[in-house]
Amino acid sequence: MTNRTFKTGASRDQTSLLPPRIEDYVGPNNPVRAIESFVCALDLAKLGFLHAARGADEMGQPPYDPADLLKLYLYGYINQVRSSRRLEREAGRNLELIWLLKNLRPGYRTIANFRKENWAALKAANRSFVLLLRELDLIGGSLVALDGALFHGNASKGSIFTQRRLTKQIAALDKEIEAYGKALEANDAEEAKQRSDGSRGDGKGGSGDVGEKVKELMARRERAQADLKDLETSNKGQLSKTDPDARLLSKGDQTIAGYNVQSVVDDKHMLIVTSEVVNRSDAGHLHEMANAAKEVLDVETLRVAADTGYYNSEDLKACEDDGIKAYVPMHEGNGKLEEGRFSRKDFRYDASADVYRCPTGELLRPTEGRWKNASGRVEIRYLGRKAACAACPLRAQCLAPKAPYRSIARWEHEDVLERHRARMESEEAKKLMRRRSAIVEHPFGTLKCRAGYQHFLVRGFDKVRGEWSLMALCYNFTRVLNILGFDRFVAYLEKAPLPAKTFL
Repeated sequence: MTNRTFKTGASRDQTSLLPPRIEDYVGPNNPVRAIESFVCALDLAKLGFLHAARGADEMGQPPYDPADLLKLYLYGYINQVRSSRRLEREAGRNLELIWLLKNLRPGYRTIANFRKENWAALKAANRSFVLLLRELDLIGGSLVALDGALFHGNASKGSIFTQRRLTKQIAALDKEIEAYGKALEANDAEEAKQRSDGSRGDGKGGSGDVGEKVKELMARRERAQADLKDLETSNKGQLSKTDPDARLLSKGDQTIAGYNVQSVVDDKHMLIVTSEVVNRSDAGHLHEMANAAKEVLDVETLRVAADTGYYNSEDLKACEDDGIKAYVPMHEGNGKLEEGRFSRKDFRYDASADVYRCPTGELLRPTEGRWKNASGRVEIRYLGRKAACAACPLRAQCLAPKAPYRSIARWEHEDVLERHRARMESEEAKKLMRRRSAIVEHPFGTLKCRAGYQHFLVRGFDKVRGEWSLMALCYNFTRVLNILGFDRFVAYLEKAPLPAKTFL
């Protein structure tokens, strides 16, 4: 018996009934042919797909070609079919899929396992397509917008525990155990009384049922205490019984159990340049995402626009150091004191003398040494003179009643924030802020509203990131077909196959 490299489909030229050939199942400009051209242009082995490098001399039952399963998933996610069971059904009745898979009909377990096992390869394929967009000159590469969107995970909010919730649960269990304990004591007392009176009772005492209930409650309490100890020692903050990486996340008035998808979108055609799935808020991701976009675009400088949630002084400095010009609105009230008192912006810094000048003209001079604040930033403290502050006519507008003098903490890289403030006051910044949401919300709106992708089907960071890569790839793929048209896109793929080494 001759060994085969992979399971082979039927020839598309084989005659059959209505239509006579599988090749006639789809028209010459059907988008499904673009999927075939793209997958055939990839080096799946170098991208890391399982079994892609399998040789014909290997023994055992041949697996499905990963190219066929990738085609199936691309078709499914483009056409709002994500479930492995639905994809299995569609492979047997959808003429486009019958053409694409050459009448192969993989089972739902095979389909589901492909998505789980090839999450890293799916990320590489997504990145390959982004670099293809660069070659096609569909990415401007000068301005990108960053934002995050919450997607439900494959877990309920009730399956995620916090320290506060576990503490309240243990307290409630203690009350129940105490109540059942009192019921047991009452039962025992009643039985003892009946024995002393010589009566036998009705023989239907519920002490056994109560005892079993107490045992069950004690077991639940032990599990809750073990979970609380795990949270306290692991510093996770939250614990999910269903998906270990899902978290309770809030944005505005929305709270979900799931993930926060960070996406960087180019302004030229609203194409996703780079993205990542996290289980934290937007804060702290500005430099990480902007720098990843800069590397993918291979540019020396880059402008990135983001909302207030990304404002972070360390991120702004890191962006400036790496040639990234960030446009992020400052937090409202940042650096302000109590209402009615002078805020920090009322004090002018004189760089030449390294002093702050208060509204009355008095100077605040730097102290020796450096200090770390609660967030770990190294700061320099500037203090006013005690005598001058005591005699100041505006003291009530500047100091708390018991404060002897005014102090201001200045970050050692405060000049970065000053340049950022000046940049955000420019007309360019105002225009970019108006454009930002139109750029970055386009992919999220399309995926959530048109495609209906508001949740993940898989669990765990690795698998979720693989599924998001499929979503992002299919969004970009559909956009490119709309922008270039079928003929131009397929012609490029056939003319210049995509070596994997170009994209790794």
